Amino acid sequence: MSGPSTYKPSTGFERWLDQRLPIVRLGWDSFVDFPTPRNLNYWYTFGGILAVCLMTQIITGIVLAMHYVPHVDHAFASVERIMRDVNYGWLIRYIHANGASMFFLAVYLHIVRGLYYGSYKSPREILWILGVVIYLLMMAAAFMGYVLPWGQMSFWGAMVITNLIGSLPIIGGPITELLWGGFTVGNPTLNRFFSLHYLIPFLIAGAVILHIWALHVPGNGNPTGISVKSSRDTLPFHPYYTVKDGFAIVVFMLVFAFFVFYWPNALGHADNYIEANPLATPAHIVPEWYLLPFYAILRAVPDKLMGVLLMFGSIGILFILPWLDTSKVRSMRYRPMAKWFFIFFVVSALILGICGAMNPDDPSPFFGMSYLWVARIFTAYYFAYFLVILPLLGFIEKPKPRPASIEEAVLGPRAHAAPAAAE
Repeated sequence: MSGPSTYKPSTGFERWLDQRLPIVRLGWDSFVDFPTPRNLNYWYTFGGILAVCLMTQIITGIVLAMHYVPHVDHAFASVERIMRDVNYGWLIRYIHANGASMFFLAVYLHIVRGLYYGSYKSPREILWILGVVIYLLMMAAAFMGYVLPWGQMSFWGAMVITNLIGSLPIIGGPITELLWGGFTVGNPTLNRFFSLHYLIPFLIAGAVILHIWALHVPGNGNPTGISVKSSRDTLPFHPYYTVKDGFAIVVFMLVFAFFVFYWPNALGHADNYIEANPLATPAHIVPEWYLLPFYAILRAVPDKLMGVLLMFGSIGILFILPWLDTSKVRSMRYRPMAKWFFIFFVVSALILGICGAMNPDDPSPFFGMSYLWVARIFTAYYFAYFLVILPLLGFIEKPKPRPASIEEAVLGPRAHAAPAAAE
């Protein structure tokens, strides 16, 4: 926890403002003098990277909305006009389109770090749940944004997903009609998706504020999973972690810039450069790459309703993860069995992504069976990891010895004796 505030107003205006709206004090205590574990590695920089990605998406989205026309007869042409006639429109659109992929890349790495280091364990359950809420909002915004160019994949993706929602008992029909605004995907659907796509990023920003608030109550986790025990376990956030986060953001932006300037369409689908045609179904309808694992889970089950339930369940299970993992040890650095099961879980998620991109009936050259059966096997492992493996490991696994403190983990077992020797 951060403890008492150390902010000292240095001018008369700051003292006046601090008595009425202590916003400078809040910023100082949250991002300057906030005590942060001294052993954080670069896996902990993705929070700052995600904040930059969110602001990039909001700013470029606002500019694009000034030129976009949410009408089925003009949407496709308006996107082409942005690319060709609006000053730097091509740049803004490529930043926004590739920014979505960068956003999901960063959030997946952020989630992997949280899973490996046990960032969901007590007392950080609410922090984790808010993170899952942000992830769900991101998926909703991404899906609705994918529909807006009104290309072939946009139209047919909207048709497939909304029909899947309609398969849910009782609530499916009303939700589908609400999204469609009629009896099928059409102009009212596009208007609704445009409005929601514009709104959801601001909901994400609000959830991020709650997420940061929830982080600052118990304080940062750390790779050892050991709680802060003294001031010697921490460093002020500035300048140590502002510089570290800043360097990581610059490196990430270089990767981002490579895609924007040299490979802008690599992460999209070529069919979305064909205007939507309700009379011509694409040979293979696929979502964007960051939704492919869930698409593979959906297709792995022959029953439509069960597939939809499993797809939503694969995300919903993350909400109860803090109570599924029964181990008292947070970090998998000290859990030898859990570490290998986790590595296989990450590999399984990647394989599910590949299965989601492929025709399910095609044979897999590596596994010697169809992609459909590969998806079924790894879907089973996905759910077994959360529902069977993690609960059992807490009882049967013997963790490695952990250091006594964060300071000892960084400086070694003689860390506590060093100040005395210096005296």
